[in-house]
Amino acid sequence: MRDREGDFESVTVPELHCDQLRDLLISEGAETVVEIGLVYAGSALAIGEALATVDPPLPRHIVIDPFQEGEYANAGWDLLRSAGLDSFTTLMPTPSSTALPQLLSEGFVADAAFVDGSHRFHEVFVDLYFLRKIVRPGGLIVIDDDWWPSVHTAAQYYERNTGWQVIPDAFPGDASGAGPRGGQRVRCKAYRLPDPSFEPSFEEFRAF
Repeated sequence: MRDREGDFESVTVPELHCDQLRDLLISEGAETVVEIGLVYAGSALAIGEALATVDPPLPRHIVIDPFQEGEYANAGWDLLRSAGLDSFTTLMPTPSSTALPQLLSEGFVADAAFVDGSHRFHEVFVDLYFLRKIVRPGGLIVIDDDWWPSVHTAAQYYERNTGWQVIPDAFPGDASGAGPRGGQRVRCKAYRLPDPSFEPSFEEFRAF
């Protein structure tokens, strides 16, 4: 771990939420998942378990994290490898703002995405912009730390303007609580993308 007090607990997705993420992906029959943020691999292990359980012919798990080697000494990647999940997992050690356009240009299509990268509004907004083009119509985008105002606000644009539908029972139980800035917010939130996809009219913009 990094030499910071409570680092693991503060940045790792809790076990309950990882289990719920795994079960959601299994219920969806997900075969291809893109994930932003690896860190200590809690959510990545859950995604890997889901893909192994679904057992499609060609499972794919793309993980984007430019800080894995420098900040985390490859702790998460080494854990994925030790679990044998590197057979269908690819680590892209570049910023999501460059990795996602690359995936899009290559024609990569995902069934679902898990977003736990930068919490700066403009970077979350850009991540979601590209993911709505990469994740197939009717697929899932799951956001961690929705209780952060910057993350929540970025997601609100897509919910109010591009037809993303919240899956209300995706993270039941104590998946909600007081956010880091106060107030009650959901930590993990799952969205289903519209099918078919569409581009909203600029004349019908809904403030977020």
